[in-house]
Amino acid sequence: MEIGIMELNYVYAAATVILGLFLALIARSVVKWLKAKAGETETNWDDIIIAAIGTPAQVTIIAVSVYIALKYFGIIPENLQWILDPRFVTSFYIILGAWIISAFLYDIIKIYGHEFAEKSEGDWDDRLVELLELVIRYVVWFAAFMLILSVFEVNITPFLAGAGIAGLAIALAAQDILSNFFGGALITVDKPFKVGDRIKVDNFYGDVTHIGPRSTRLQTLEYQIVTIPNNKITTSVIVNYSMPDPKIKMTIPVSVAYGSDIDGVTKILFDVVNDAIKDTEYLLSDPEPQILFVEFGASELKFIIRIWSKAYNTPDEVKDCLNRRINTRFNEEGIEIPFQQIDIHMRK
Repeated sequence: MEIGIMELNYVYAAATVILGLFLALIARSVVKWLKAKAGETETNWDDIIIAAIGTPAQVTIIAVSVYIALKYFGIIPENLQWILDPRFVTSFYIILGAWIISAFLYDIIKIYGHEFAEKSEGDWDDRLVELLELVIRYVVWFAAFMLILSVFEVNITPFLAGAGIAGLAIALAAQDILSNFFGGALITVDKPFKVGDRIKVDNFYGDVTHIGPRSTRLQTLEYQIVTIPNNKITTSVIVNYSMPDPKIKMTIPVSVAYGSDIDGVTKILFDVVNDAIKDTEYLLSDPEPQILFVEFGASELKFIIRIWSKAYNTPDEVKDCLNRRINTRFNEEGIEIPFQQIDIHMRK
């Protein structure tokens, strides 16, 4: 008679588990339907909530049915009764809660974090979102692990102390990385430059091609890539040639021989500059150009031309344009372009 009862209990237990699986399948269908409905709404919150609780709910139904089958039908031998220890049940609920919370927070950061990051031009904030996605999972699961240890009355103080020491050691070992990381954050917030700007940092001069969480990359005029750590950039003087606008003032030296007519040279240079402004696409008429006689040199009279170029990336074109025109006009007007010479006087 006892054998018959035991067999019947096994049948009841199996039926309970099968019922649990059936209910889990129904829950799965309901979750799919809810996801489809949530996809039709404008907000993402319903998608986040359904994604966070959908799979854990199905697992919970199966786990509860198995627990009922084991606990209430007497099918577990005496030596395996520890399986029904309430501490395991509590631990299961802790794991379930950690699963839901981590998935919920992860999806919030993933959806709204990347949505916010897409509004900025750099990719530093995208990297920060990816880092937060990783960190949030570790933090939640570490907290769940600590709670489970406390449920089993394990002293967690050594674990917390060890985690603190490990965190300090990691922070010290990664201080350069963290310094560069926060340097990238400062660059993103302060915006001294953006991708595409031409800048000078220390002796490095070129166009910004990438702003990352650890470093910034410049492409020099020789088409070489220079990688500069962000912490070096935040402690250096930065010259941005693209801000507030791309125009740039250029100073071009011109020398003529002693004996030349200063006013005549000035007029010729003005004519050359004004013609260049009309005939080329490099130069601006406003602000007005300046021609200044600046110095009596060792063997020449020195002038400078101050003129505004439309863009910072055409300095050689501007110099070539003006120098060619100046050389032609000086030859036509008979103005001598001096070369360095030394007069030697010998006495008998």
